[in-house]
Amino acid sequence: MTTEKIRIKDIARLSGVSVGTVDRVLHNRPNVSPVAREKVEKALKEMDYRPNVYASALAYNKSYRFFCIIPKHESEAYWEEIEEGATNACERRRDFNVRLEMLYYNRFQINTFIKATEQCLKEAPDGVIIVPSRLDVTRRFTDILHERNIPFILLDSYMPDLKPLSFYGQDSFCSGYFSGRMLMMIASNEKEIMLMKQMKDGNVASKQQENRETGFRHYMRDHFPDVVIHELNLPLDEVRKNYDKILEEFFSAHPHLHHCITFNSKAHIVGDFLLKSNRRNVQIMGYDMVPKNANCVRQGSISFLIAQHAYMQGFSCVETLFEAIVLKKEVTPINYMPIEVLTKENVEFYRRMQL
Repeated sequence: MTTEKIRIKDIARLSGVSVGTVDRVLHNRPNVSPVAREKVEKALKEMDYRPNVYASALAYNKSYRFFCIIPKHESEAYWEEIEEGATNACERRRDFNVRLEMLYYNRFQINTFIKATEQCLKEAPDGVIIVPSRLDVTRRFTDILHERNIPFILLDSYMPDLKPLSFYGQDSFCSGYFSGRMLMMIASNEKEIMLMKQMKDGNVASKQQENRETGFRHYMRDHFPDVVIHELNLPLDEVRKNYDKILEEFFSAHPHLHHCITFNSKAHIVGDFLLKSNRRNVQIMGYDMVPKNANCVRQGSISFLIAQHAYMQGFSCVETLFEAIVLKKEVTPINYMPIEVLTKENVEFYRRMQL
């Protein structure tokens, strides 16, 4: 007998209990004796009964509100693809009355993250997606989510001590180590390289970027300890001409430097400068398949990009909350994104993965 044709009265007849008792067991309701529950579960096993979770979820006609706490971002940015993926996943599940609301914060202003989390808690969400801020501040928020039995997913930066339902992102240390290996395959004879960073008050934008740099420096220490790494900090939110002035001074002061690496999505700042200044002897490795970076790859001013499927990350976070909360399914706790290298030759074949 197939699952679709198994009726509650069939289960009741085989187990020797009432239809009402079977219904209570199937929906995990109280007031069922251990003996009766055991009879029903034995019958379910014998009949190989598997409930139609989609039909059950639709039948309840309940609405669900998911919140995504994410950094403020400009257009054509990494976070924009994350948001688009999450929004489209929610649209895919609209028949189940799933809604997604975005809350934004400034990565360099802790108070804006706190304000976003306070707003989220006021709304009593069914599930939350979090791009973490500082560990201690994020923990204060996730502790409350645990107390209220609200599942949450960490995106971008993995903090296992917070005990999330799931995580989506790259293994940032391995990614940084890998980027060092790729860069030095073409720069093995170089004596110096450039590390471009964007910082505020001595801090980079995310723990993920810190871990990438740590992985990169581990690789360099292990394999190329004598290569000098020149750090160049480009201030946040500067106008184009100020970036160009800083870069002109830097490259003039380091005429023998031919390789640059950055662990954020702003490699295009250096790439655009190289195109305008007609410096064609500098190779750049950067992160993220955002349109400005892709354009530099096509024109040859960025040699390599490491992609991490931003759209897929956002999509998968919402889908995982849906499976865990609406369908009551077990989900995979750690989901590392692939580490993929894009070049001028294959950048046009890279497509975001729509699940």
